[in-house]
Amino acid sequence: MVICALSASQVPVISLADGQTKASVAAAIREACTNLGFFYVSDHGVDESLVQAAFEQCCLFFNLPEEKKRKCLQDSNNRGYTPLAEQMLDASRQTRGDTKEGYYMGREVPLDHPDASKPLHGPNVWPDPALLPDWRPTMERYQAAMIQLALKLTDFIGLALGLPEGFFKKPGMFDNPMTVLRLLHYTEEKSAPEEGVFGAGAHSDWGMLTLLKTDSVPGLQICLEKDAENQTWLDVPPVEGAFIVNIGDMLERWSNDLFRSTLHRVVGRGQERFSIPFFFEPNFDCLVECLPQCCSPSNPAKYPPVTVGEYLMGKLKSTHAGYKA
Repeated sequence: MVICALSASQVPVISLADGQTKASVAAAIREACTNLGFFYVSDHGVDESLVQAAFEQCCLFFNLPEEKKRKCLQDSNNRGYTPLAEQMLDASRQTRGDTKEGYYMGREVPLDHPDASKPLHGPNVWPDPALLPDWRPTMERYQAAMIQLALKLTDFIGLALGLPEGFFKKPGMFDNPMTVLRLLHYTEEKSAPEEGVFGAGAHSDWGMLTLLKTDSVPGLQICLEKDAENQTWLDVPPVEGAFIVNIGDMLERWSNDLFRSTLHRVVGRGQERFSIPFFFEPNFDCLVECLPQCCSPSNPAKYPPVTVGEYLMGKLKSTHAGYKA
């Protein structure tokens, strides 16, 4: 196994600043997604004070006594607290669960909404406001900002795939998106890859798009050789003011493998680490089938159609010891 650091030129920083043309942003995203499957996005419009507030509340929750945190345990809709080592992302290599604890939240819908009774929907599990009075309003504001950024990026991804402008704005695609805001706390334990101990085991993200914000502690690594016996792992350091964006398996599938869903993991360096990934998915009932723009007689569709909900629920059951649908 080889580990090295990526240079700044290898993981592109794509600016969304005013003055950038849609075509130039889409072209940069296409190149990034076909090569690495990862890029940074800057000039994104998300207020840095909101980001810092979210990390402050994240730290406050994970510093609570264990019995307080366990009052918010993950429910059948994948909302709530997941204890230390509860998740194992790479069962073939890990000897125990990830050295992290987490907290899941999603986009809430009213009880009379058509989606309210569907799996992976419903109300969030919120910590006691007497303990953390600013927690819920901060997370709701942060998630709202992430949804707006993800929708903007989804428009560019459509153009990058050669789709008509506004393709992903069609009814039934992202008008009721599934979202997951996840808070993660990695312990100070140093990872030991040769012993099967990781902050987060090797995996590719399951869904459409991930927007990741981390503190200043490194740990994220990517591998471009999913099936190689001897893999090369590349460090992806945090970049101040930017989000790390990566493509998930669902978009890889939708694009008929044109876009790359890249294997990644977290290796603990002996320092406590916090991160906040945001996962953005289409509507629960949206049908994902290989796009005609990504298929040809010499490159036919590689995957059968599947609904978003069916796909994600299968993935949850396979990695979370505590998840029961």
